[in-house]
Amino acid sequence: MDNSVELIGIYGDDELIACSAWTSTSRELTMEKKNRINQLINELWNNGHETPFEKGIVHFLVNCDIASHIHLLKHRMSSLNAESARYKELKEDKFYLPKDFVNIQISNDIEMNEGDTPSYKKGWHTWELILENFTEESNRLYHECLKQLTPILGRKRAKESARYFKTYNSQIQSDIMFNMRSFANFLKLRKSEHAQKEINEIASRMLDLVRQTGKFEHTLNAWGYDRIIDNGDMA
Repeated sequence: MDNSVELIGIYGDDELIACSAWTSTSRELTMEKKNRINQLINELWNNGHETPFEKGIVHFLVNCDIASHIHLLKHRMSSLNAESARYKELKEDKFYLPKDFVNIQISNDIEMNEGDTPSYKKGWHTWELILENFTEESNRLYHECLKQLTPILGRKRAKESARYFKTYNSQIQSDIMFNMRSFANFLKLRKSEHAQKEINEIASRMLDLVRQTGKFEHTLNAWGYDRIIDNGDMA
């Protein structure tokens, strides 16, 4: 199944960020100040005054493959909780198949171990089918291993050990929250052309969802000018 992102919560907006900055002088929000929010936010961001942006919060529910989940964890940019095969049996067996090698045919001279049946003789003519069947077999072994190890090792250790059968394309659900300063850092790293395709798509979807709320319009524009995100994403 496809990876997915849902925006489940949002706190604050451009006005709140501006008021946080104005706390050093006066938080009284006059009409003249409201008209200057866009200018202030641009000045704050482009001059490195980023603390006020920590007052805005975005909160997501993400279903993604393990490889992408690791990219969510790295650099400690967010507050994150996720499903754990250490605490429960993952019964749904969700998994992700990369779109870019769909219909890519395997070579008939693929290297095989002695005695193995070539994949193309099993009817697995594409790398997508091989990965799909490999993942399904890994999931089957995961459940069987857990079942057989439980009376020997106990349920806790059996879950810890059996999960090694789970593949990198297994999907889990994560609850992830960023303040807007951290979100900018996340987008800089994960929406980059150098990021892996799957995490890039997750980051892009997060940005779209936040943009659609209209709550951080000036903040997102300031990031675009700073080349954290492409200005084309503001269209």
